[in-house]
Amino acid sequence: MKKYHLHNRPNRELKEETEINEILLNGKFAVISMCRNNEPYIVSLSYGYDLKNKCLYFHCATEGLKLDFIAANKKVCATVIEDKGYIQGECAHEYKTAVFWGEMFIVEDNEEKKHGMNILLEHLEKKEDIVENLMLKSEKVYAKMNILKLNIDEIHAKAGR
Repeated sequence: MKKYHLHNRPNRELKEETEINEILLNGKFAVISMCRNNEPYIVSLSYGYDLKNKCLYFHCATEGLKLDFIAANKKVCATVIEDKGYIQGECAHEYKTAVFWGEMFIVEDNEEKKHGMNILLEHLEKKEDIVENLMLKSEKVYAKMNILKLNIDEIHAKAGR
């Protein structure tokens, strides 16, 4: 499938990996688009970005619509937006955005679930003592939740003002 994300404004493209990673490291939620049997679905989820493995982790319940969509079609498209707002008097909007494609999986392995939850908490919560207290220590707790992993296959980013 041909992608047109930067077709009209190539001068806004962010090409440096550090700039793209910065968007994902600074973001607090990702908008995930999914499809099953020609039916679209979109959902916003808080996430944690695993810089080393170039993937995002999400927390969710053990059943629900997004899980039904993932079971039908693992391929997703998502975006993270760093919105600095509209600039009055300039007819401009300052932002950075990353659009990425990949596959979403339900993490089955408990050690990876713990890793994903740790990535998520460290991404969102900056106070280490709170992260340590919130880390789920019981295997039973992990059995009652799902951790989703989005492996990024392709990513494009741009900035505007």
